[in-house]
Amino acid sequence: MTVTARPRAAATVKLPSTARIGLSRAGYELKVFFREKEHVVFTFAFPIVLLVLFGSIFAGSYDDVGITVSQVYAAALISAGVLSVSFQNLGISVAVEREEGALKRLAGTPMPKSAYFLGKILSVLVIAAIEVALLLAVAVLMYDLELPSEVSSWLTFSWVLVLGLAAGSLLGLAASSIPKSARSSAAVITLPFVVLQFISGIYIPFTELPPWLINIASVFPLRWVAQGFRSVFLGDTGVALELAKSYELGKVALVLGAWIAGGLVLCLMTFRWKPHGDG
Repeated sequence: MTVTARPRAAATVKLPSTARIGLSRAGYELKVFFREKEHVVFTFAFPIVLLVLFGSIFAGSYDDVGITVSQVYAAALISAGVLSVSFQNLGISVAVEREEGALKRLAGTPMPKSAYFLGKILSVLVIAAIEVALLLAVAVLMYDLELPSEVSSWLTFSWVLVLGLAAGSLLGLAASSIPKSARSSAAVITLPFVVLQFISGIYIPFTELPPWLINIASVFPLRWVAQGFRSVFLGDTGVALELAKSYELGKVALVLGAWIAGGLVLCLMTFRWKPHGDG
């Protein structure tokens, strides 16, 4: 009698969860970032240099409210740093990865695509936290910026930071599809961000801007992130410097929430895994 051997059942391999892959991907993104020493120095040093320059050049104060110009710039540049890390740096890095073919290769692996985005956003969160901590240290030590003592202020800081990073990251991912080449990505993404900084109350107070520029700035997230952070670090004393004589935190949350939703829609509609010209 002939006995037929039965094939062994294939071993079931349990794949890691999307969250675990995303965390692993975030670790990889951070390693790549910190290996590029020049990029690390520029990312963290640039807003600090601007803060020192502006704080030294404009050393006066708003006598009617008792706030120094340096303190106002500190809150503003923290806002710019958050959007720089999320929108500008993320948009440029993804555009370069796409045009070099890295995204196309990743799309062909079993890795869930959502894990790629999770890794990017988590790495942005870590880098932004370091940048904010450095800026706060310089502002407190050199320009007498007072950290809030109320828990409510830190809660406001937290949700403004999270919403600002989320909106900036989604817009950065969407904007990464605009450049036609890796070499043009820095110029294409940096130019509109620089313009927004000038019209969003970062370098020039709103009181010095014409209404039509203020209206344009009010459409985009940077103006509202800056306003939210001013509410945290300047408090009730600084509210007199606002155009509406209020920090309008409800509107800050509404606008940033709308940009998160809009950025998500833009990502779903425009994000490309293949380089331009590759179908």
